[in-house]
Parts: sequence; structure tokens; C-alpha cells
Amino acid sequence: MGPHPAVAAIRLAVRRVLHDLLTEHRTTAALPHALSHEPPPPPLVLVACSGGADSMALASALAFESPKLGIRAGGVTVDHGLQPGSDVRAAEVVLRLRELGLDPVDSVAVTVGRAGGPEAAARDARYAALDTAAERHGAAAVLLGHTRDDQAETVLLGLARGSGIRSLSGMAAVSGAGGRYRRPFLELDRQTARKACMVQSLPVWDDPHNADPAYTRSRLRHEGLPALEKALGKGVVEALARTARLSRDDADALDSWATRAEAAVRDAAGQLECAKLYALPPAVRRRVLRRAAIAAGVPAGSLFARHLEEVDRLITGWRGQGAINLPGKVVARRQGGRLVIRQG
Repeated sequence: MGPHPAVAAIRLAVRRVLHDLLTEHRTTAALPHALSHEPPPPPLVLVACSGGADSMALASALAFESPKLGIRAGGVTVDHGLQPGSDVRAAEVVLRLRELGLDPVDSVAVTVGRAGGPEAAARDARYAALDTAAERHGAAAVLLGHTRDDQAETVLLGLARGSGIRSLSGMAAVSGAGGRYRRPFLELDRQTARKACMVQSLPVWDDPHNADPAYTRSRLRHEGLPALEKALGKGVVEALARTARLSRDDADALDSWATRAEAAVRDAAGQLECAKLYALPPAVRRRVLRRAAIAAGVPAGSLFARHLEEVDRLITGWRGQGAINLPGKVVARRQGGRLVIRQG
């Protein structure tokens, strides 16, 4: 008798990601070992685990699948220090990961700032800690337990911000420097992960922040999405996840177009020419403007659609208006048919 369908589903999702990683590793690691005729060492894959159902299901599947492929598997849990006893919770997660056979296993305590709000600040601190752990251990990848439900929430949050098609594309299956972060569960729902934990008797921790209405994502999860499903019927989560996939394809294509177009709209001195920018399709032009603003020093996370619209009007609605102040003390102005974006 085979494993429970939920367990089989999560193991299959992880197996596919590990196969991809192993193929990549054999290609990149073989070159340094070619002269010595020694096989490259097996790659190390870490799982980011909070102790919740999604990440515990992921850790369990990684522990089961990795030995069959000759992959080393470890884990990292991040203690955000935002709740009493968070250090005890982190220690418990470390114990559970080691009981699964993962090694190495780290617990990393971080200090969460305030920039961008509590959720964004916690996310930034968490990814910084995961990056550091991956680099310290020389890990080929870090697996994240984001599910299809998380993807649907991310799409709705992007829609609410009005930040364009890139926000609607949600989370990528592969992201981070060198493709460090992998998300095997984006095609699986949250209940599948929870069911997999239950049938395997895996203890899970439910973060009280996930039910706290003070957090935007929590309100969306417990109020917004259920209201949408009540009004529109079941299938909203699947439709939003599908929207993310389609939007990502479109956004990638437009980004590629903008990359090629950027060189063509600059003069010999590297200045952006307004007439050539005007000739571009709006979606491509705004991407060129975004890239130029970030290159000038605007923090990417602080650059919103309204900023780009104001800069775009210097191209499409020029009436002699003054300079546009952007985040990061960057100023955009039109001078002699050129768009100049630089530190003020």
C-alpha cells in the first residue's frame, strides 16, 4: 500500500525540484573536478522551516526524497523574536528537523526593523538570515513552503497596491540570487500540506500572527478570500494562482523587451532621449523608466506605480513642469529633450 495521497503529492513536488537541482549541480560542479577525475560532492539543500504545517510537510518530504537522490539535506528556522517564547519554539523546530534526519540544522535569531511595515520588515529579516545560512553552509538551494493559497493571497495584495502586472505575477517557483530559493508547493493547496502532516503524525505550530487581524495578509486569508469565494464560488484560489502564472510570463516578456529597448533610447552620452521614449509602447517605456530610477538610487521596494506615472508625464504630457522627487532623494527632470534621473 502506497503513501496517503497528500503525502504522495508533496513528495512528488519535492522530488521534481530536487531532480532539477541535481541536474544543475552536475553541470556547474563538474567543471572544477574534471581534471582530478573526482566526482563532484553532493549538493546541500536546506529547508526553511517555521514549524507550521506547510514547512513541516516540506521538511518531511525533503528528508524522505533526498537520500534516494544522493542529496544532503538540512534545515534553517528563523526566530523573529516577535512573540514571547519564540526562542523555545525555534529550539523545538530544530529538534523536529533533526529527528527527521536533517543535518545541518540551524536556528537563527534576527532583529526585525520597521521599514515598510511589520510584515515586510519581518520578511526582509528572514530572507537576510536565510541568505546568510545558505552562504555559510554552501547550500545549492533553500526550499520554501509557500502554497497555492499563499500565491493567491500575494496576487490579491499586488492587485490592491495597483503596482502592475509584475505584482500580479506573485511568487516565482525559482527566485533569489542564482536561483537560490525554490518553492515546490505553488501548485498544492494549504490543506494538502496540513493533511500530510496529520497522517504522518508530524507536530505543527500555528503562528498566532496568521490569525491576527492586525496583519493585512491575515485579514485577507480569513475575511477577504472567504468573501470572494462566497460571492464568486469555489475555484477563486486556483484562478488567482493561474493568473499569477500567466502574468509572470507576460511580465518576463515585457521585461526582456524593455532591456533591449533601453540601449536604443539612450544617446551617445548615455542620456535617455524623450522622443525615443515616447515612441515605445507604454508598458515597455515604464519598465525602462523603472530600471533607470532604480539605477539612479531609488529603492526598488519604495518605487510605486504613481511615481512612474509622474515621471512618464515628463515624456507624454510635457507642459514645462518641474522636477519629480522620487524616493531615495532621486530627482527626475526633463532637460533639452533628455530625461535626467539622478540623485538630487
